Amino acid sequence: MNKKVKSMRFAVASLALSCFTAFGAHAAEPKELFFYNWTDYYPVDLLAKFEKETGIKVTMDGYDSNETLLAKLQAGGAAYDVIVPSQSIMRTLINQNLLLEIDTPTLPNFQYVKPAFRDPGFDPGRKFSAPYLWGTTGFSYDSARVPGGKLDDSWKEFFEPRKELQGQLAALDTSSSVINAASHYLNVDECSENPQDAKRILELLQKQKPFLKMYSSDNTVDRMASGEVIMMQNWNGSTARATLQKSTIKYVYPREGLAMFQDNFAVPKSAPHPGNAKIFIDWMMKPENAAAVSNAIAYANGIQSDTLIDAKWRVMDAINMPDEFASRLRPEKECSNKARELQDRIWAKLKG
Repeated sequence: MNKKVKSMRFAVASLALSCFTAFGAHAAEPKELFFYNWTDYYPVDLLAKFEKETGIKVTMDGYDSNETLLAKLQAGGAAYDVIVPSQSIMRTLINQNLLLEIDTPTLPNFQYVKPAFRDPGFDPGRKFSAPYLWGTTGFSYDSARVPGGKLDDSWKEFFEPRKELQGQLAALDTSSSVINAASHYLNVDECSENPQDAKRILELLQKQKPFLKMYSSDNTVDRMASGEVIMMQNWNGSTARATLQKSTIKYVYPREGLAMFQDNFAVPKSAPHPGNAKIFIDWMMKPENAAAVSNAIAYANGIQSDTLIDAKWRVMDAINMPDEFASRLRPEKECSNKARELQDRIWAKLKG
């Protein structure tokens, strides 16, 4: 028998055995999984690999913000098995009893989780979640289309754009991302409960709005790579992928600070196939699978897979942040209800 075929059969048999041992109680579940993830945030070919190795058919739907995910779960209309919440809503999901306790450290491949991701403050002991990807939210621009070929590393370029760039930039259509960035620029707490801080943020955003071409959290890679916009509030991974298509695209780590996010796998309390969900999450903690995601969509992961990351990503500042910018990172926080109410008012007045 071909050596590669024998090796593959052994790997599949080992996976099946570990899954049976760990999740035997769910052995009668139909071989299907409903996956609710951020749009354009998981490689389709990796799903095909999972389906081939496990026999579990995956249906994947997309959303564009944590707010959309939270609203769907709170409304009780989401029959999904695996979701991908950011750390900024994890405590809300846990406190509102919307997540199933999966006790991630008991899964076989938890051994490959990096120490820094094993015991996060938003989910002590990883009872409800497993690490997926992490990154930052700054802004990107096409250096071939800006005056002098370079912009200052400040949110001022984005919120108070130069005349030549007005009407040629886009903001994310996500309230938390936009408000966080404005808060960093104004040097106020993004979770402020002070109405005066909210007033300053709203005034800044209203002043910027006429200069925007759009608010959009979809197709951020294509919007930059195609030249639809010159500058865009963007995630580092999306910027890196756009840079592969157009080398003049640059990513900015604003000196006033930028949000650092961590996304996680979790299982809704209402999941129709919780056993399959655990199989998928365990499978995704295997280094080769975690690396496949990072290599496909250019975000770092929380698994010990660094040696498997493609060299093309290692040379990009958008992925490998220069050490001197480390102090600029601001881990996303989960705001109080009062702070969220203020943010909702800001967003409603801005978009209304």
